[in-house]
Amino acid sequence: MKLTTDFLIIGTGIAGLSYALKVADKGRVMLVTKRQIDFTATDLAQGGIAAVSDLDGDFESHVSDTMVAGVDLPHRDIVEMTVRMGPQIINDLIDWGVQFSRNAQNEYDMTREGGHSERRIFHAKDATGHEIERALVAAVRAHPNINIYENHIAVDLITHAKLEKKSDRENRCLGAYILDIAQHEVLTVGARFTVLATGGAGKVYLYTCNPDVATGDGVAMAWRAGAAVANMEFMQFHPTTLYHPNAKSFLISEAVRGEGAVLRRRDGTAFMADQHPLKDLAPRDIVARAIDHQMKKYGDDCVFLDMTHQDANYIRERFPTIYETCLSYGIDMTKEPLPVVPAAHYLCGGVQVDSYGESGIRDLFVIGESACTGLHGANRLASNSLLEGIVFASRAAEKSLQRFSTSDGGFHTIAPWDSGTATNSDEEVIVAHNWDEIRRCMWNYVGIVRSNKRLNRALSRIRLIRREIQEYYWDFYITSDLIELRNIATLAELIIKSALQRKESRGLHFTLDYPERDDQNGLVDTVIPGSRLSITQKTRTDTEDDHGRIA
Repeated sequence: MKLTTDFLIIGTGIAGLSYALKVADKGRVMLVTKRQIDFTATDLAQGGIAAVSDLDGDFESHVSDTMVAGVDLPHRDIVEMTVRMGPQIINDLIDWGVQFSRNAQNEYDMTREGGHSERRIFHAKDATGHEIERALVAAVRAHPNINIYENHIAVDLITHAKLEKKSDRENRCLGAYILDIAQHEVLTVGARFTVLATGGAGKVYLYTCNPDVATGDGVAMAWRAGAAVANMEFMQFHPTTLYHPNAKSFLISEAVRGEGAVLRRRDGTAFMADQHPLKDLAPRDIVARAIDHQMKKYGDDCVFLDMTHQDANYIRERFPTIYETCLSYGIDMTKEPLPVVPAAHYLCGGVQVDSYGESGIRDLFVIGESACTGLHGANRLASNSLLEGIVFASRAAEKSLQRFSTSDGGFHTIAPWDSGTATNSDEEVIVAHNWDEIRRCMWNYVGIVRSNKRLNRALSRIRLIRREIQEYYWDFYITSDLIELRNIATLAELIIKSALQRKESRGLHFTLDYPERDDQNGLVDTVIPGSRLSITQKTRTDTEDDHGRIA
């Protein structure tokens, strides 16, 4: 089936939904999500959105905290632009119906998180993302120009790299192939503008607090289509996820430490005072490494987050979701410390984009966690992610609407999906086995602490698995599981290659072979060029660049 739309948006978190609302008055919007519309990382975000509360606030302090957390690698111009858009972003969210928490004086109840020098976090108790997702989903569902396609997963982008003049060659995105999961049918979707807002890639690792959909789809698709990726070595491990066999890595918000919780060893000893001047409010990379070190040094399976010194009623009121969830596992955080461990949380790298969120492929915008905007550098400051998502959604909408107003209104002719000689598979156990092996390999060799030996061992294994996946991909009809497996394998290799390129330790990338920062050579982004293959070109060449199933 062939479809056309003015704006094709893949992903329904804060970035994708806010972009849709920004452009929907001007054209037709197709909003694609591989599960239900609210099954997103945004919906799970507990802490809040970092933003100066008014136009007279201290922007420079927020800029400084972002630069420090990112270990001087963030692009200052991008940081300043993002921070200064904060007040308008908050107003946009309020206009769309988001209700942030207020105090007894009916003022917004600003909280503080790790790495922040002051209280600047807007929140909705401890379920900020859920409140934002609720409001944006309601607004999107109410708009007549937005068509929502749930249970659809993007397979590959469609690009065209041939123009009339050889000197004017330009890689341009024309849309995407989308699998209708229920009907087992691949849709060919032509679009004037394509937006990837597919979120992160935590499922590349064995332990993660990300939802099951976080398989790096947007980054993998964009790279296969020719877009460069940057800073993939910087995977943020959230320091505190609940350690319980049935909890599936439930995240304990940074705000818990922001409101006074203390990290302790099993014997009750607090250990962060020796690690950083901010103690338990140090940036996430430092806290995660400190916890990892304590666990290895003392042979413990976890450390403990202690908030029992706070008033019990305050804890229940401020953190109702965390309190109730922990209680369901038999842990009362008002009376006993919470067992916690680090888990893969946020990809600070992604598809390299400009200040408007546009990739190196014309008309392909990448926003949210899938993008490397220059904001985070070597480590994301807490609660900057929701801010980044909507800032770059606004910028991308501005740029695409400018271009849309001057377009001729026509669509390019694109080839339909071609399954070739593929057949139904009776060996799906291979998918499950490779999925598990990739995630264990990444956790063991490309985790919080790395070395060249570990990275090279991981690279060798991942390349072998990718070859197996590629053979399987060509032989059988695609499924959502196979698409996700192919994407996490691609992400795994990109992360490893990026880590091998950085010959220093900075922020989230710590290697035993280069334990110090190198400010002479290390203050640059790690960039891996895209595979640069036109997806309209018919080929079955299987190369290390992992070209897609081409129509």
